[in-house]
Amino acid sequence: MSAKVFLDLHVLQTIPPNCLNRDDTGSPKTAMYGGVRRARVSSQAWKRAMRLHFNEEFDSSKLSIRTKCVFDLIAEEIVKKSPELSSEEAQKKAIDALTTVGLKASGKTPDEKKLDALFFISSQQVKNIAALACGEVTAKDVKAALKADNGVDLALFGRMVATDPSLNCEASAQVAHAISTHLIENEYDFYTAVDDYAKDLQEHAGAGMMGTIEYNSATLYRYATVAAHELYKQLNCESDALDKTIAVFTKAFVCSIPTGRQNTFAAHTMPDALLAAIRVDRPLNLVGAFEKPVKGEGLLSESASAFEKYAKSVYADFCSTPAVSYVVGNYFNDLGKRLSLDDLLTVIGSEVAMRCL
Repeated sequence: MSAKVFLDLHVLQTIPPNCLNRDDTGSPKTAMYGGVRRARVSSQAWKRAMRLHFNEEFDSSKLSIRTKCVFDLIAEEIVKKSPELSSEEAQKKAIDALTTVGLKASGKTPDEKKLDALFFISSQQVKNIAALACGEVTAKDVKAALKADNGVDLALFGRMVATDPSLNCEASAQVAHAISTHLIENEYDFYTAVDDYAKDLQEHAGAGMMGTIEYNSATLYRYATVAAHELYKQLNCESDALDKTIAVFTKAFVCSIPTGRQNTFAAHTMPDALLAAIRVDRPLNLVGAFEKPVKGEGLLSESASAFEKYAKSVYADFCSTPAVSYVVGNYFNDLGKRLSLDDLLTVIGSEVAMRCL
């Protein structure tokens, strides 16, 4: 067994006019890189899209939920176990259990009480704490229940608890902010809407409403990595579970897309190029290929060429080549074995799992 096994996923994806991820002013998120303004989609936005995709691939018992309403979830399980209890009694038991480990609640009555911050908890952890709450509860037992039986999404994306770092769950996956391979300038769509019910068209001539939406379009470089050796431990060293989780993570990263303003832009594209690399030394983000922004008409081909050239250079000068590499799409011809996405998803989990045994 190799001490470390990483799965690196590199994607080039062209996105037409969109506002997939916006800031507090409604503008598409951007970032400075290589001295120029780039389009950006935050890792948080894409991880949320990936987690929604997991719902299509995993049974809910294998997943987690991020919410302030953890007391409600636990109370529902308590009532299932002890139907003689009222909902208020169950809620109080749930609150008593979680407050033993310092999780803070606010609200006037038990039914109104919620955690002060979002909390990521697996379906099995909810059931385990509900079972504890029906008997004598100790902080030690609750803490142990919150550190065992992580859902696959919790194992991948982790949990941070400011009030008690011992409840943290270290993420085995990392997702980079997607950025454009080139300079972008945001544009503005001025729109108008007609009042369909206005009866006197002359009296109500003009728009019923108007406004502007800021947007851009870009060729994005997207990167994610999974520390498969850590994920394997979090999945209780079950190779079949690791195999499936790696395949689903890969599919979710490749196929998901954030939902921001999709009713307006319908920017539902798929990647144009994918490199899946299994490394046994360290993860390797290859965004440096685009430190010098790509220019020209038609940016995808130039971006792919820059990426391939940069990857070969880094492999030669700084890091070893990956143990195994696969490419999907019509680019990255010299960087790995070409497969269809379906074929990649069939083999990638077992290729990773084999190295973690």
